[in-house]
Amino acid sequence: MKRIFSGMQPTGNLHLGNYLGAVRNWVALQHDYECYFCIVDMHAITVRQDPAELTRATREVAAAYIASGVDPERCAIFNQSALGGLHAELAWILGTMTPLGWLNRMTQFKEKAGKRRDQASLGLYGYPVLMAADILLYHATHVPVGEDQKQHLELARDIAGAFNAQYGQDYFPLPEPQIFGAATRVMSLRDGAAKMSKSDPSDQSRINLTDDADGIALKIKRAKTDPEMLPTEIAGLEGRPEAANLVGIYAALSDRTKADVLQEFGGKGFGQFKPALADLAVAVMSPITGEMRRLLADPAEIDRKLARGADRGRSVAQPILNRTKEIVGFLQT
Repeated sequence: MKRIFSGMQPTGNLHLGNYLGAVRNWVALQHDYECYFCIVDMHAITVRQDPAELTRATREVAAAYIASGVDPERCAIFNQSALGGLHAELAWILGTMTPLGWLNRMTQFKEKAGKRRDQASLGLYGYPVLMAADILLYHATHVPVGEDQKQHLELARDIAGAFNAQYGQDYFPLPEPQIFGAATRVMSLRDGAAKMSKSDPSDQSRINLTDDADGIALKIKRAKTDPEMLPTEIAGLEGRPEAANLVGIYAALSDRTKADVLQEFGGKGFGQFKPALADLAVAVMSPITGEMRRLLADPAEIDRKLARGADRGRSVAQPILNRTKEIVGFLQT
């Protein structure tokens, strides 16, 4: 059986980049795979979080999944900590066979810890092992990842292989990456060389899934551009990161290629292009925003959906963990 596992942290507002780069693809995948889509709140606390805000953000991410088209009747949607004991127990088992040298190569830890590496938490350092446990706990065969997470998935494959070799068992599948095209990589509206990010201090750098129509239009109007006309060929976007970003967003939102977009708008200025992009973004995103608001008005119902998703996840994860413990030699009582 083909099985997908993926998730997002409940930190900050989900934005257009999260939607185009991940969640929209999940909506398509749910028809061909058995899917487990997690809100990874255990990963979130590798940096300090306000507890009330973490709770609020967890519900908001769940609402964003559902409003974007991820069907909770078809997929298991749950917060990671609801099955936290299972995830943490498998992470410990896998951690005992993960060499420090493998973790020392993880570039994301180096970036997040920066020069204060000695003050970074064990949780941040061991983040990739927990991520491997997240995936392997469900025997996921495929994981949709962006380029920034590809290294972590490669580590998960290495850890699964190490477990299988150590215990002489072909038990954990080696999950395959599903990397979606560069057209879905959305950059900051203020800096075309930087990825659109929840952590960017400037709210003008991103279109949040909670932004209303006026807010979306205003952010696109203020988006950084250059004084040149749009080119008629893709090669003309070379060295123009802001122009390339806006064209890429239009292409992704309209399910067209950049070449198609330039065929329509090539030779025109941003004074013509930006209003068209704003209208398109509002048309696509406003229904999602409206549905999120409806869902968030009833947090108890969101909690019920998450609980049902956790039950589905547990029905798969618990037997896999139990068998893992048997293979390791833990006494089961």
